[in-house]
Amino acid sequence: MSTDLREHSPAAERNSGPILAELLRRLPRTGVMLEIASGTGQHAAHFSAALPGWRWIASDSDARALLSIRAWCADIKNVSDALPLDVMQPFWAGVPNQVDTIFNANMLHISPWPTCAALMRGAARHMSAQGQLLLYGPFLEEGETTAPSNLDFDADLRARDAAWGIRRLADVEDQAAAVGLKLKERVPMPANNLLLILTRRTSA
Repeated sequence: MSTDLREHSPAAERNSGPILAELLRRLPRTGVMLEIASGTGQHAAHFSAALPGWRWIASDSDARALLSIRAWCADIKNVSDALPLDVMQPFWAGVPNQVDTIFNANMLHISPWPTCAALMRGAARHMSAQGQLLLYGPFLEEGETTAPSNLDFDADLRARDAAWGIRRLADVEDQAAAVGLKLKERVPMPANNLLLILTRRTSA
């Protein structure tokens, strides 16, 4: 019987390259990164190895995911032990008071809508003054034609769980604004996804 605890996500394997290219282009040489809902740990392993000057803090609310993250990142020195973190909790135990970047991929559409507000509140608590929140995934945009594949994906999500579904970008921006965050940039990504860069309203 295999003792390899690493789980594999085909989506994470596909999108790691494009996301990393944006991280390398945008991030300074050093910093502290908190990844919310790290899932299998593939992103944490891939990105942290390519960003050796960054301290990477992976997290997830699922115990099985934490085992996979630790297995993927076991030999990567700049990755901290994965944190058990549920964004819905009022305090994020173990998270530093100030982090430079918070990264989250593909969580908002596979969790109930209140997790968006909770994520924004936590980000506002823990982001440094010049910090940023990076969100990756599919979003619905007013005035933009939604790809048929995203419409099918949204229908499939809602069939599986009525609380799931691809979120409207305008609604995400509203949740961000409620805690003093703003959408600074939207970056089109492969497979009809976006990378959203959010910062504090008072930041440059």
